[in-house]
Amino acid sequence: MSAQDLATLDPVEAACALLGAVVRVGEVAIRLTEVEAYGGPEDGPWPDPSAHSYRGPNARNAVMFGPAGHLYVYRSYGLHLCANISVGPDGVAAAVLLRGGEVVEGEECARQRRTPGMPADKLARGPGNLAAALGLDISDNGLDMFSEQSRVRLELPEQRPEVAVASGPRVGISVAADRPWRRWIPGSPGVSAYRRSPRAPALRARMG
Repeated sequence: MSAQDLATLDPVEAACALLGAVVRVGEVAIRLTEVEAYGGPEDGPWPDPSAHSYRGPNARNAVMFGPAGHLYVYRSYGLHLCANISVGPDGVAAAVLLRGGEVVEGEECARQRRTPGMPADKLARGPGNLAAALGLDISDNGLDMFSEQSRVRLELPEQRPEVAVASGPRVGISVAADRPWRRWIPGSPGVSAYRRSPRAPALRARMG
């Protein structure tokens, strides 16, 4: 699979395709086991009010509107970095959040970037932890993950292995909170627990 392949997929299809892929930065490699799909503006093919791109392009979200296979890095609540991969056609906003994974190479290096004594299965569980384990920086925003010269590489197998895929609502967002655009590999220790945002509408009120 290539960037051209990611450009032909909608956000949810791309999220499924990225499960089991490996993100590599130097000696650290993380196998993706949990991802979330995000769309774009109201007038686009995948309207998504929870996406950074919903109100149109700006300096922060420009990568979401660019070609597929580029790294979109942003700081969440001013505390930690989150990493996404742009998907879909060039000029159409969409991305997949890298929510969790398993460190498959470079565990000692990843440990040095996390809290001392952190269990191996928690090194890259959660989007902030995954970005920290990889050693990402805000300056990595916009990198072409398929370029041989990029320090952040995305490695997708020629033929995606058959893996079970589970789906459910995205984590911690207050709008479109029940859209089942999160995908994960069941049983993987790199999958985070579901936490509903306290700002999201209560299920009982929504159903009533």
